[in-house]
Amino acid sequence: MDMQFLQDNWMLLALAMFSGAMLAWSFIGGRLSGVEQADTLKATRLYNDDALVLDVREDKEFAAGHIPKAKHIPLGQLGGRIKELDKFKGKPVLITCRSGQRSASACRMLKKAGFETVYNQAGGIIAWERANLPVTQK
Repeated sequence: MDMQFLQDNWMLLALAMFSGAMLAWSFIGGRLSGVEQADTLKATRLYNDDALVLDVREDKEFAAGHIPKAKHIPLGQLGGRIKELDKFKGKPVLITCRSGQRSASACRMLKKAGFETVYNQAGGIIAWERANLPVTQK
């Protein structure tokens, strides 16, 4: 590369490097946290095998439609209500939200609290609905 080009475009290069680093982190970050991602197929298997489905979206989001039999605890309340889930510590737990971001945070919280098998639903309820899987408002 031409040194003059680098000097003239250092901000553009810095932005490109930062963007690449963020992309790489999003790819490996979940793996480093020890939280396994569950795609729609795996999420369906977990659901059918009676895993606890924990929905960490806000009340309005949950009321608009959720996975049947899902337990609802908004992410902001999870720290104070985690004891409600103690009986599920040895059982697989599938955590969902709208897109998979909040549920990733919830997964880390449950892992720190001693839950053995925690899965983040990749793509969240959006992916679930796109796969034409059941959603209820009850």
